[in-house]
Amino acid sequence: MTKLTARFEDAFRYAREIHGAQTRKGNAAPYIGHLMGVASIVLDDGGTEEEAIAALLHDAAEDQGGRDRLADIRARFGDGVARIVEDCTDSWETPKRPWSDRKREYVEHARALPGPSLRVAAADKVHNAYAILRDLRSVGDQVWERFNAPADDVIAYHEGLVRSFRASGGGKLVDELERILKGIQREMGY
Repeated sequence: MTKLTARFEDAFRYAREIHGAQTRKGNAAPYIGHLMGVASIVLDDGGTEEEAIAALLHDAAEDQGGRDRLADIRARFGDGVARIVEDCTDSWETPKRPWSDRKREYVEHARALPGPSLRVAAADKVHNAYAILRDLRSVGDQVWERFNAPADDVIAYHEGLVRSFRASGGGKLVDELERILKGIQREMGY
């Protein structure tokens, strides 16, 4: 059983500070809820404290400061956490490059993730895909308005991730992501 220490509490406070004003696309829920959800999935999957900390911080560099933020994470939480955050990041620039380019490159990158990064990345995608499925059931096709790509491209991106995650070692979270994607496809009438 993973024991959480004050280091995890520090990471939670740090995540809350840097993401405090951020909300989820489409429903305006506090973004910290997503980060907590990903950390919960990581822990439920047997993840370490380091992986749970990285789960709390997995979007920090991408959304809140780029490489400077990553350097701060490394200084505060160590190389292991920073490596996982870096592996979960698909954009270092603001504004971000086009969605399709970033996602295609990330799918290729995900083919060779080390175990800790695979666990956090898969947990992130499980949480995101579940949010799509849940919202698809409640608001219908409006869910796709929050993306910078059509529904078919978003689904294809997630399918590509399943294949890449399997190439990196697979696991229960990858199986869960695939099940959720099948649910999304059923809702879409595929």
